Amino acid sequence: MKAITALSLAMACPALAHAARPLVTDDARLTTPGSCQLEAWTRQTPHSTEWWAMPACNPWGSVEITAGGGIARPDGLPRTHDTILQLKTLWREVEPNGWGVGLAIGTVQHPSIHPGPNQLGNDYAYIPISVSFDDDQLVMHANVGHLRDRASKQRSTTWGLGGEARLHDRVHGVAEVFGDHRTRPYIQAGVRWSLLPDRIQIDATTGRQLNGPHDSRWFSLGIRVTPRELF
Repeated sequence: MKAITALSLAMACPALAHAARPLVTDDARLTTPGSCQLEAWTRQTPHSTEWWAMPACNPWGSVEITAGGGIARPDGLPRTHDTILQLKTLWREVEPNGWGVGLAIGTVQHPSIHPGPNQLGNDYAYIPISVSFDDDQLVMHANVGHLRDRASKQRSTTWGLGGEARLHDRVHGVAEVFGDHRTRPYIQAGVRWSLLPDRIQIDATTGRQLNGPHDSRWFSLGIRVTPRELF
């Protein structure tokens, strides 16, 4: 959100690292005002394994601050380390049978590759839009954004379209398609299960690039913890 690995996918589509788990396409929601959340996951591709942790806080009720990172271990290569900083706000938060829209801006850094002021990385911004149907039985999300890759000096238009459907009181099915204007899109689908409603969720997804090579496939397992008000 290019080499077809999950790591390059994370750099091409930054929402992959910090949308509401497990979707890449972000939603028009913020974490609980006066509290923080933690999203963590691992992603396995045919040639690499990744581990990510994304804590996010909403201290004032109107701005969500995400600061986290990941470690990837490509086969036969040294580990890579990536850090992410993102700010997200909403002009209108989605409610049952309503719609919402917001703005997110962020940057992805690779300090283990180029330390100092000229780090490789991506600067990005996108608009998340969400629409709720049938009392949140189905919620659809759309993103459109812009990404600037500092290493190649390329600029890309990014996009995503996804949805979450309630299958059971504690189970949602999720599916999406996303990408940018330079490459074939990616698809992902899976399930999200609430161990403790509105507090602890786990998820599993699988995805790949449409008409892409075999090694574009990935499998992901994640957890999301959203405690009550902390401050």
